[in-house]
Amino acid sequence: MNEGRRGVERFDVLIVGGGPAGLGAALILGRCRRNVLVCDAGTPRNAPARGIHGLLGHDGLPPAELLRRGREEARRYGVTIRDVEVRDVRRSGHGFEADLADGGRVEARKVVLATGMRDVLPSIEGILTYYGRGVYHCPICDGWECRDQPMGVLGPARRATRAALSLLRWSDDVFVFTHGLSAFTDDERRMLENHRIGLREAPILRLEGEGEDLARVVLSDGEVVPRRAIFLKTGEVPRSDLPTKLGCKINGDGTTEAEFHGSTESEGVFVVGDASPRVQLVSVAQAEGAAAAVRINAILQEEDLSLR
Repeated sequence: MNEGRRGVERFDVLIVGGGPAGLGAALILGRCRRNVLVCDAGTPRNAPARGIHGLLGHDGLPPAELLRRGREEARRYGVTIRDVEVRDVRRSGHGFEADLADGGRVEARKVVLATGMRDVLPSIEGILTYYGRGVYHCPICDGWECRDQPMGVLGPARRATRAALSLLRWSDDVFVFTHGLSAFTDDERRMLENHRIGLREAPILRLEGEGEDLARVVLSDGEVVPRRAIFLKTGEVPRSDLPTKLGCKINGDGTTEAEFHGSTESEGVFVVGDASPRVQLVSVAQAEGAAAAVRINAILQEEDLSLR
């Protein structure tokens, strides 16, 4: 870290978000001897999960433990990590200036946005109680743990139909819940029927469980449907408006258009992790962060050599 204008702290790279993508970038940049600041607001998307799955060498590791290890490793290479929200980032001179929630202000030559997405949760009694303990989003992440158990999908017609068909890989007892009437096409209804997927369009009254685990879905018409897992297809939204403020292109699904190495249409701004338009897995997020770091280091090296 150096001091820039008016005594403001200056870094090579500011990373907004300290999840697997942000820490993945920080680790590589730290090893490249770059001055890096990671700012994290402390609200990881996968916090309710019991374990991370599909991450080679760490399958089943609790999310908080992965972040603890990642922070420890990044700090080993000189990375600065602060538990603070970044309120704003704007261009300043040949770099960027950021305002922090604690009143601080920092400058950086490049910015990595690892701000992620926020899941939209329907207002249903019990959904938060069993979130991560029977209520999930991704069958790739959690389907194995629920295999051969009664499963369900909650969401609108098209998305729910596609998700329900995919769940047949893990269970032959699958239901679609729409929490109210939904616009199914005749083909979609026929597809569900042909694959013996149940359909319930009555509003959900509540979710009930046994101990800490989900056990059943109670509908407003009085029906009780036993389910050990419900996968939500109710949408997601960006957790931050920084990509928009910095002039990045936003896709129709709310993700930010970016190359695999994080480059965006906004020069010097990189987007990695769930906010990018790729598969939302911890392993992919970490890889995107690392790829962005390699690219950023190469750009910074070119800039440094041009000044010699």
